[in-house]
Formats: sequence, C-alpha cells, structure tokens
Amino acid sequence: MKRIAFLLKVKEDKIEEYKKHHEAVWPEMLDALRRTGWHNYSLFMRPDGLLFGYFETPDSFQAALAGMAQDEINAKWQEFMAPYFEGLGGAHADESMIELEEVFHLD
Repeated sequence: MKRIAFLLKVKEDKIEEYKKHHEAVWPEMLDALRRTGWHNYSLFMRPDGLLFGYFETPDSFQAALAGMAQDEINAKWQEFMAPYFEGLGGAHADESMIELEEVFHLD
C-alpha cells in the first residue's frame, strides 16, 4: 500500500460546520472511497483550519483521485464541500490537494 498525505485549508468561519458534515459523510461517498482504493482515510485539522489528510491506496495518488473523479457522487460531494475551503480558485478540493512527500516511516 502507498501512504498518501495531503494538505487543504478550511475557512476559519466554516470549521465547526465542516466538522459536523464529516460526522455523517454520505454513505454513497464512503462506498465510492472504498471502491476506488481509499483505505485508512483520516482527516486532521489545526484550529486555524489547516487540514491534513492521510490515506493508503494500492495504487498512486493520481489513480485514487482519478477513480473518484469517475464517480457521480464525488462530483456532488465536491460541489457541496467547495464553500468550506480557502484558495481553491474555482476548483474542487480534490483537484487542489497538495500531496506531501513522505520522508520517514517507522515500520
């Protein structure tokens, strides 16, 4: 499995609402993530809204994103969540994720 980490930025005035939506992610979205190889997916957030995401996938980050891009529910979720993020420049969050380079892993 390839470990993937990424960053995004949630608007500070939307943090609590963003967290509420992630307490009840749409079941169809969860199914799509699992189907397209997103395993051990977790999100962590600083108080200022900096969001750190982590997941494992049998393929590459690009393949995992491409798999989700083909699922209609992803487009709906991305459109629904777009107002919560800073600096997307009109793109969706999944198109703006900044992948982090893994520099150390303790087995």
